Amino acid sequence: MTPPTARPAEEPSGALSVLLTLAAGQFLMALDSSVMNVSIATVAEDVDTTITGIQGAITAYTLVMAMLMIPGGKVGTLIGRKRAFMIGCCVYGAGSLTTALAPNLPLLLFGWSFLEGVGAALIMPAIVALVAGNFPTERRPMAYGVVAAAGAVAIALGPLIGGIATTYFSWRWVFAGEVLLVLVILVFARRIADAVSEERPRVDYLGALLCAAGLGVFVYGVLRSDEWGWVRPKTDAPAWLGVSLVVWLMLAGLLLIWFFLRWESRLVARHREPLVHPDMLRNRQLAGGLTMFFFQYLVQMGVFFVVPLYLSVALGLSALATGAWILPLSVTLLAAALLIPRLFPDASPRRVVRIGVFALLAGAVVLMAALDADAGPEVVTLPLLLVGFGMGALASQLGAVTVSAVPDRQSAEVGGIQNSVTNLGASIGTALAGSLMIGVLTSSFLASVEQNPAVPAEVKETAVVELASGVPFLSDEQLTTALDEAGASPEVTSAALDANAAARLDGLRAALAILAAVSVVALFFTSRIPTTQPGRPGP
Repeated sequence: MTPPTARPAEEPSGALSVLLTLAAGQFLMALDSSVMNVSIATVAEDVDTTITGIQGAITAYTLVMAMLMIPGGKVGTLIGRKRAFMIGCCVYGAGSLTTALAPNLPLLLFGWSFLEGVGAALIMPAIVALVAGNFPTERRPMAYGVVAAAGAVAIALGPLIGGIATTYFSWRWVFAGEVLLVLVILVFARRIADAVSEERPRVDYLGALLCAAGLGVFVYGVLRSDEWGWVRPKTDAPAWLGVSLVVWLMLAGLLLIWFFLRWESRLVARHREPLVHPDMLRNRQLAGGLTMFFFQYLVQMGVFFVVPLYLSVALGLSALATGAWILPLSVTLLAAALLIPRLFPDASPRRVVRIGVFALLAGAVVLMAALDADAGPEVVTLPLLLVGFGMGALASQLGAVTVSAVPDRQSAEVGGIQNSVTNLGASIGTALAGSLMIGVLTSSFLASVEQNPAVPAEVKETAVVELASGVPFLSDEQLTTALDEAGASPEVTSAALDANAAARLDGLRAALAILAAVSVVALFFTSRIPTTQPGRPGP
């Protein structure tokens, strides 16, 4: 394949406009993954479906992105990154408009899960490539930091935006706002520079099918782990040979990915164009950057799962208050992503990444130590400042590390792989934190309640059924209702509520402990991050 005919990347005259446009695209992509979590019940009622139906729509959106991200990156290589970006924005905008007007679940699924998922699969890899094509090598750490920070800020602001829209207006206005943002992005996208390949190689359809199927099946298994159980199947959950279907789905996904890589190697041996060149995955620097992206998003999304639960369920805060207490994270995140490349342009990427991982570790440990039944929402402030700094430090380096590992003409393909890895890390982070939290919460609560002979048997049975069915948290209100129906005395009610509160904290601490452990594991993989900035001479 002939590389695109283009001048070397030089910072365009409208560099700030270009950067803000690409950052707005990343903000838009990340917003959907968090903005509607606080409005699931309202959305379900409005489109006449169940909460399970809306959760299925969220799952389908994640799956479509996971399946099409790598093929979406290849589309950018074939038709031009800017064109793929703009087409993706149009598809995404059409999906947002369809969702905003959807009267029922099928149209919601078509707009939100399918159209927005397809649009995201075109937009996100293109953003990675367009940053490489519009900024010189020495400016890329800052540019990638801003773009990544925009996505993380969207996740942090999502609950607040969703809470405001649902409380004072309608959840539909969120998607209507996305349409307006898409229009603004399309207007300013004209300033983005790009080059299109002069050749049109054959598309690897079989590779695209194997890749999409492998990633889709694997991610679907991960997403179902909360409901079905990781290994031991939960009550009434599907199983085969006594093992949860999650295990078999993950194994099938890995097997399909193996077949995909073997097929790609065969194409290269025959001098044909692969979907992903296998040599890219053998690149030490690229593999190191992708590995760190995986760990970053695993810890990041685990934190974004645990902290809102603590604020909204354990402390009983509203969606608006929950979003407001998460905002400090955005401050240090943006500061680190913007200032580290500006103040320390020659800093060792490996050192900055390690500092970022240590900050994530410190944030998880401090929050784990601060959680207490009598603690207020202020205990999350310092941990979130640390986590935000860690995320910003990683964001300021990893994008430039992965793209600089290969020629610029492969940047769109790197973008597809990179976003697939981050999607996978985010899915596993949420599922892992949730599963461990539920497991510890269940055992802690049941052990406390069952040891109390004054608690009625009906209440014990209700608790077992509720927790075994996959309910994430048993709120005090739900437990009080069950106790009242069972005719429990005030003393028993008080004891059960205390047990519930303690069990919630045990579950949250367990989830934070595994995130801290993952941060430590990530440190072992930082040795593959280079010690010099891209485009600068080595020591």
